[in-house]
Amino acid sequence: MAAVNGKKPRVLSGIQPSGNLTIGNYLGALKQWVEVQHDYDCFYCVVDLHAITTAQDPADLRQKTRESAAMYIAAGLDPEISTIFVQSHVPAHSELAWMLTCMAPLGWLHRMTQFKDKSAKQTQESIGAGLLNYPSLMAADILLYHADLVPVGDDQNQHLEFTRDLAQRFNHLYGETFTLPSVMNPQAGARVMGLDNPTAKMSKSEAAENHAVFLLDSLPAARKKIMRAVTDSHREIRFSKERERAGVNNLLTIYQAITNESSDAIEADFADMGYGNLKRAVADCVASTLEPLQARYYELMTEAGYLDSVLKLGREKAGAIAEATLKLAQERMGFLAPS
Repeated sequence: MAAVNGKKPRVLSGIQPSGNLTIGNYLGALKQWVEVQHDYDCFYCVVDLHAITTAQDPADLRQKTRESAAMYIAAGLDPEISTIFVQSHVPAHSELAWMLTCMAPLGWLHRMTQFKDKSAKQTQESIGAGLLNYPSLMAADILLYHADLVPVGDDQNQHLEFTRDLAQRFNHLYGETFTLPSVMNPQAGARVMGLDNPTAKMSKSEAAENHAVFLLDSLPAARKKIMRAVTDSHREIRFSKERERAGVNNLLTIYQAITNESSDAIEADFADMGYGNLKRAVADCVASTLEPLQARYYELMTEAGYLDSVLKLGREKAGAIAEATLKLAQERMGFLAPS
């Protein structure tokens, strides 16, 4: 999407501060954010309000929120270029989310695949309303900033369609208010799978020891996990959508997302090699990515006041835009403005 009248298109995205960030989060989100920050007007938030759809320990949530913000910067986001902030620091997110929730048809919410998948794992009595209304909050996050593009994995495309539908519904009922966002899918690494189960997406909340490489794993631990990654009984190293070849395809996907090489070039590089060679190459790439990232992260966590100043600046910039959008939406819906 090209700039219009010299104005860069706006991008918005965020990650929940729950669990530990993985190489999947880095390749599917953080790396992509860093690559586009110079070409777009970028807003990246730590979505702590989304995290509480499941119970969180208060002290842990506060700590993980700071850690996530530090990881954004350690991954390469420049606070002087990208706006980095905490979702709950901008009250407009919660306010607009309620307004949109009241407009969202129950049928739309019940059709969301993520709700159906997660609620199926719980008893009816334990399913929180926040899980059902999660898409309305996500819509508010996006619409508050008139985001043109939202970088999401393919498992989140349905939520973006929900956001577009809800924005169109609001605009139809109350007049043109919200920008309709478009998806920005990454070229590679959009969906990194579990090392122990390459048919399921890598999760930062999965407890299995060899499921994921976490961004703060020691380099030996990261290498060990990759060397233990599930493969198959074949010998040819190539990209494949076949389920039985998911493990090798996942390793190749990780390698490609880090090196940015073409599929043909990668397959040629590994021609006549064994899976051990592939795993060692992936482990080397991952280690070379983690080492500088971890060094910067630990600097940020011990640099008194810097992270707070970044989040304060982000809150002020994001808050000004979000508050203006919220006031317009409230006016359009008929709320009485305070005197």
